[in-house]
Amino acid sequence: MRILHVAGWYYPENVGGTEVYVSTLARLYTTIGHQVVIAAPLAGLDTPRSYEHDGTPVYRYPVPSNPTRDEAQGRVPARGSEHFRNWVADLKPDVAHFHSIVTGLGLAEMRAAKATGAQLIFTSHASSLGFICQRGTLMRLGEFPCDGLTEIVKCSVCELQNRGMPRALGEVIARQPVSLSRKLGAPENSAATALGMPDLIDRNRLYQRELFNIVDSFVVLTRWAERIVLKNGAHADRLFVNPLGVSELPESRSTIPRTTGSIVRFGYLGRFDVVKGVIELAQALRAMPSAARFNFEFRGPVSGDSERAVFERVRAMCAGDPRISLAPAVPSSEVANILASYDVLVCPSVCAEGGPTVAIEAHAVGTPVVGTRIGGLAELVRDGVDGKLVPPGDVNALTSLIQEIVDSPTDTIDRWRANVPPARTMTDVADDYLSIYGERLAVR
Repeated sequence: MRILHVAGWYYPENVGGTEVYVSTLARLYTTIGHQVVIAAPLAGLDTPRSYEHDGTPVYRYPVPSNPTRDEAQGRVPARGSEHFRNWVADLKPDVAHFHSIVTGLGLAEMRAAKATGAQLIFTSHASSLGFICQRGTLMRLGEFPCDGLTEIVKCSVCELQNRGMPRALGEVIARQPVSLSRKLGAPENSAATALGMPDLIDRNRLYQRELFNIVDSFVVLTRWAERIVLKNGAHADRLFVNPLGVSELPESRSTIPRTTGSIVRFGYLGRFDVVKGVIELAQALRAMPSAARFNFEFRGPVSGDSERAVFERVRAMCAGDPRISLAPAVPSSEVANILASYDVLVCPSVCAEGGPTVAIEAHAVGTPVVGTRIGGLAELVRDGVDGKLVPPGDVNALTSLIQEIVDSPTDTIDRWRANVPPARTMTDVADDYLSIYGERLAVR
């Protein structure tokens, strides 16, 4: 098969969970004889460029660094994306597997891939689940998990609040007729963008309906996400759940020392992004009594202004506490060893992630995970059996949990560690996709 994977970002400019996921699938499929190509937009390019990454051909096409609002919202194809549409027409893949919806990579590009006769697959890695959540977290008003049903008033209020608008004013704007919102939102300025929010949510519902109709398979990473997309009109016969897996398993997690010392060693490993819950985690650590004996290590990459700002905020909040340290990002070859050095991995996410993958990697080396009761974590961690979960964004609950672990490591860590299950692998993920590809190709 000729398999095309399309992602919103890719190496070497970006290194994240989706990039690792796509490159691992490419490597596994190439190994067993399939022809794999990867495509991704890149802001700032003048013309397309091609190169190889880890032995796989990669095609990058230009999209604007400063897109118009219509381009960003997918109302018109982004400038430069015509290169992809022309290129995929020549490539004629058997399978076109999309992993992102971003500026310059959306329904127009999916239509072009579908027109070649390719089987069209969409995997939703993001909490937006396509166009379902404009806020991108599935956290209602940023405070509690949303039911996930896209509704004009509810979703407009939530996104306007996310952009800094008082809720009362957001309620007024959200309740205006969509026809009026479309007219008031026409000018390209911030006021018009706010007034046009009901129209945007209405368009998102139309886009989501087309997405469900155009794909041969819609893939999500959790049962929780499956329930939400069904609620929004997904076709049950085209919907698949393919949970995350780790790229490689350690040779034997039984060879890694698994004893808890008198001072518990906690760790956070991931990006410095507000949706990862690092601000709430820093607040929880700051609230710990000075007599509590523990060590906590934050580790992760800092790329871009937004992550730098979050990193600096976390560092300022934890300054002066010798129990807390901030360390550089971890090379992929060292992730297993770092995770094995922790007694507990903390994943305090405040959005409905499909993973995070690092939690599965922790299980692969026998390290228990504590985190928030949302998204993939709620399905990966068996609460009270091999870890513990608290409500997302609940700083007091997170502080109490850390204190409980510090006070009784044997009754918590040692018991959880004994129950940590074997980890799912990316080979399992790739096999499941081949079943989807094969089943759908047979139907076609």
